[in-house]
Amino acid sequence: MTRRVVVTGGSCISALGCEVDEIFDSLHQLKNKVVRMDDWDRYTQMNTRLASPVNFEVPDLPRKKIRGMGRVALLATASAVRALKDSGLDQDPAFLQSGRVGVAYGSCMGSVYPLVDFFSMLVTDDCSKITATTYIKSMPQTCAVNIAVYFGLTGRLYTSNTACTSGSISIGTAYEYIKYGMQDAMIAGGAEELNPTQSAVFDTLFATSTMNDHPELAPASYDKDRDGLVIGEGSGTLVLEEYEHAKARGAKIYAELVGFGTNTDGDHLTSPKAETMQRALELAIEDAGISPEAIGYVNGHGTATPQGDNAESWATYNALGKRAVPISSLKSYIGHTLGACGGIEAWTSIHMMHRGWFSPNLNLKNVDPACAPLDYITGSGREMDVDYIMSNNFAFGGVNTSLVFKKI
Repeated sequence: MTRRVVVTGGSCISALGCEVDEIFDSLHQLKNKVVRMDDWDRYTQMNTRLASPVNFEVPDLPRKKIRGMGRVALLATASAVRALKDSGLDQDPAFLQSGRVGVAYGSCMGSVYPLVDFFSMLVTDDCSKITATTYIKSMPQTCAVNIAVYFGLTGRLYTSNTACTSGSISIGTAYEYIKYGMQDAMIAGGAEELNPTQSAVFDTLFATSTMNDHPELAPASYDKDRDGLVIGEGSGTLVLEEYEHAKARGAKIYAELVGFGTNTDGDHLTSPKAETMQRALELAIEDAGISPEAIGYVNGHGTATPQGDNAESWATYNALGKRAVPISSLKSYIGHTLGACGGIEAWTSIHMMHRGWFSPNLNLKNVDPACAPLDYITGSGREMDVDYIMSNNFAFGGVNTSLVFKKI
């Protein structure tokens, strides 16, 4: 027997803001949060200078608990603290430490600068920069384990380091843990800290935007004149809970997570495959037990790269009944937040569903004719009353994820 899984709390830290009202005020301004990073001029061989940083200050949390955290773990933990408070479960320490609450959280990797200290010993033969926390800050599981230790969680722990699907695959895995009775609640999501090396990765593939003098014009998801992606940072967290448990304690329920699909292309490390992307979406729909036509809105991955946008759009079109489903991408506002995007986009999309307003694709002037004939939201956004939304993410290595949320 399976169990229902609902969202009873959430939070995100992004360039759009942290509080929900602040985020939607930013969205309604129809301006992106991309800036020129003048400090990156020293990387003369890198073409892009664009990014979407977060004005993030170290939160006022107990020093003993955060001293081993790098920026990415701080972003993750700060978001988790806010999400758990939003859910009300922070008032039940006995339940949190009962073994029935776990964490599933991801990022592309740990903090980068501690790695520099680590690897410098191989060049300089000097180990003096390595401290007791160097590895803790840089290890791939740093977000998940720091959240678990901060709250004293003793349930299941899962960390996903699957690049751009780290957040969404963590949410999906947490959902399955609850659905199949292994946990009663989970803190789930993803985080990423901004670092020029991330932009360099995509820059070597000629996949970054070089509109360095006009940051307001990038990225331009699905547009025929788009010139590439922009890297951002942040964190996004959902508190998932078994429905009967949430109902019994009188919790506020934001949405029900009804479907999750994930698979791999098994074909190419950096070139997306529309057929397997489509299958991931179909798996989520089948898991939700609904028809493709029930999906009223899609929060697209929308990286603003031709290969990614084109493959994603056709996968979406074919999976959702070959119809012009409304779609938009938050990356046109805050860039690609990599491991954080699944959490940020899911949480924001849930609130769009409740508010009945869906943000447009910024900078989309002329849809690329190579993209599928979807209903790309533009202008001032779209007012719609929908019962089901879908949030999709795709990553290097051919990792595909899809989440379906129901209004409740």
